[in-house]
Amino acid sequence: MEKTSGIGTLKGIGAKTEQLFHNLGVYTIGDILLHYPRDYEKLPPITPLSELPELVKETEITAAVAARIDKTPVVRAARSMQVTSLILQEQDVKADLVWFRMPYLKNTLKPGAWFVFLGKISRKGSQFHMEQPQVLLPEKYESMQECLWPCYPLTAGLGKNKLSQTIRKALEELDLSRDYLPEDIRMRRHLAEYNFALENIHFPESEEALEQARKRLIFDEFFQFILSAGIQKEQMEEVLNEFSFLPLELSESGTESEKQASESSVESQRLWADSVMEQLPYQLTEAQKRTLLEIRQDLRGRKVMQRLVQGDVGSGKTIIAFLAMLDAAQAGYQSALMAPTEVLAMQHYQTFTELCEQHGLRIPVILLTGSLTKKEKRHAYERMQLYANAMIIGTHALIQEQALYDNLALVITDEQHRFGVKQRETLFLKGSQPHVLVMSATPIPRTLAIILYGDLDISVIDEVPARRLPVKSCVVGKNSRNTSYDFLKKEIAMGHQAYVICPLVEESEGLEAENVTDYARILQEQLPSGIVVESLHGKMKSGRKNLIMEQFARNEIQVLVSTTVIEVGVNVPNATVMMIEDAQRFGLAQLHQLRGRVGRGEAQSYCIMINTTDSGKAKKRLEILNKSNDGFFIAGEDLKLRGPGDFFGIRQSGLLEFRLGDIYQNADLLKQASEEANLLLAEDRQLMQPGHERIREQIQGYLFRQAETVNL
Repeated sequence: MEKTSGIGTLKGIGAKTEQLFHNLGVYTIGDILLHYPRDYEKLPPITPLSELPELVKETEITAAVAARIDKTPVVRAARSMQVTSLILQEQDVKADLVWFRMPYLKNTLKPGAWFVFLGKISRKGSQFHMEQPQVLLPEKYESMQECLWPCYPLTAGLGKNKLSQTIRKALEELDLSRDYLPEDIRMRRHLAEYNFALENIHFPESEEALEQARKRLIFDEFFQFILSAGIQKEQMEEVLNEFSFLPLELSESGTESEKQASESSVESQRLWADSVMEQLPYQLTEAQKRTLLEIRQDLRGRKVMQRLVQGDVGSGKTIIAFLAMLDAAQAGYQSALMAPTEVLAMQHYQTFTELCEQHGLRIPVILLTGSLTKKEKRHAYERMQLYANAMIIGTHALIQEQALYDNLALVITDEQHRFGVKQRETLFLKGSQPHVLVMSATPIPRTLAIILYGDLDISVIDEVPARRLPVKSCVVGKNSRNTSYDFLKKEIAMGHQAYVICPLVEESEGLEAENVTDYARILQEQLPSGIVVESLHGKMKSGRKNLIMEQFARNEIQVLVSTTVIEVGVNVPNATVMMIEDAQRFGLAQLHQLRGRVGRGEAQSYCIMINTTDSGKAKKRLEILNKSNDGFFIAGEDLKLRGPGDFFGIRQSGLLEFRLGDIYQNADLLKQASEEANLLLAEDRQLMQPGHERIREQIQGYLFRQAETVNL
């Protein structure tokens, strides 16, 4: 059995269960091994029945209750199922236990025997209640208490027991003894073997074993990413610039020497982009001008451009992208801008269309996203073939097989951290070796950016336009929630709008955190009836998400309760409040991105971060955001604070395609992986030498998985 074998080939996985795994994004046996736990937990200590009043107050908790059976359980029929019930009593404490469809427990739970009952326990008055608790012998439970138990992302209909069983089966079926990583690298970097790492990431023998497993798998993620980027860089360095980024009227007339003279100086050409800049209602910052000049020099250089534009939230990257695409259009070429979400793609489309209309530019602007109807897509494809100088805006739909271009010379990916190396390469192959510009608003310390984007030249827009008022931020405790609601009412009464961010979509077992579904309902009850509250999250269909964002942009919705799905690029200038629940659960870079969704208009904007813990470490982290609006400073401070960290904690960045790795918390491993990858590439640029076959296979599998994420 191979990693590429379908998940349905494992024993015990029928068609219905296979579909449930597909809902989780698990299609192959390899996928299930990469479906890592989101957290781990230890079993609670054993609590005697008599001590329940002290342990359980009004809220439901998970507990392990030890008790002696006094009476045989009762089995009765109810609603076409058998229900087993048992009354436990010790002194004046009584608990009612219920199991559904488990009548055989009557033969297990014999009077006089002691058992431990593990599960959720609730209290109503003096009565305690447990549904479907696990039944364990005390000695068995005690032996399990030191173990770490994985908590996986689940889907409706697929429980944690079935998921764990499937992972165990996959580990048994596959031969993982052949490690692709050379032994000298493992020894030098003190890394565990691959089979040990996979076994212990899912079923850790101890905290130390889990830490070793995570270290190895995070190293692998970084190592494979940097290797694949390095191989692509090697290939790209051989690609020469075949496009003449001169205006058509200059490139079609004049002597060769005149053309060369024009090409040598941007100032000697009367570019449409220059006219647009002169007519803008604001001045570009010096950082924007410098970045645009670097892009133009690349476009007129000897080799194809491979450049990253890294700019803080609100630094003005979008206008730079438009001006670069305008140069392409004037030279008679197509350009494409790929955004990570349909909301952002639509926003760019509207912005670029308006800019063209305002400045009298007869340039076709084409939108291509997955939610377009077949007729709309067909029309977009036809226009892409018809107009040789079109600006094409879209999502992953831009790199689908049906999307064919005519004369594509410049491709731009917005929010680069949402796209991997393979996605970028796929869009590149849509043209005849076009120039590539990637943009990111995620501030990354330059030392780490050079590692992550080693295949790219880097431009940094390190200024924010002077016309923008800094967002005022504050960190408050959960007791200040009502005061925060009053502030929301005040801002909305002034005609403004607000975002409220929650870490979860819906209530989640084992996680005490606010969720979008319940919060939106509760908030609607708290606020006056004239204020419209709506929820938004990534599980919604694209059409529904787009509709909600359009309504929010038109102020038909005043408060948008959302997950971090809105962190990327959404532009609603009328929104002045960003309220973040359980702020300690987010990384600083992510919090800074969220804060950047407000402060985009002329009114003063505010960010309220609600810290729901008493942790001094969390308070210290959040105070960094309270003191600074500089994303690069924040990123640097995040890096200093990472420490060895608690590996059950939050991800700080969520960057790129990394499942476990975090560039801030794991910066040392990132640097080690970079050193080893670069040593290997210096020796064998394409990994073709004998002895590197397994590494090459691993990288091919990595790139294949990235390509698959594009097509899902």
